[in-house]
Amino acid sequence: MEKKHPLPPFNAETAKQKVQLAEDAWNSKDPVKISLAYSQDTEWRNRNQFINGRQEVQEFLKDKWQKELEYKLKKELWAFLDNRIAVRFEYEYRNKDGQWFRAYGNENWEFDADGLMQKRYASINDLKIKETQRKL
Repeated sequence: MEKKHPLPPFNAETAKQKVQLAEDAWNSKDPVKISLAYSQDTEWRNRNQFINGRQEVQEFLKDKWQKELEYKLKKELWAFLDNRIAVRFEYEYRNKDGQWFRAYGNENWEFDADGLMQKRYASINDLKIKETQRKL
């Protein structure tokens, strides 16, 4: 059986570790590697999209980074309890036309007993920025 440490229930240290592992994985921009942190039947809401299962996660992420170029993400632990973690995040990217954006958002995560994320709910807002305003 797959396990993704640290396992719930989380404490302050293990919740921070889980957030850092997620940040590192997403900054790799490797859809397969990232998807391995999620349960086979993971459920996502990402903005207005509903994504179900690892295969759809991989397809979503592959498409994401064809549109969001030079992507860089920073996550911060907001709260945790038992098998749930809430994070705030920001990331920057540019589109194919060269316009830079900073996206802000919040995610709510729920993990199964094996430490795989079974639910991910993300609310995200994009802000156009100039390249000189980048901070990540």
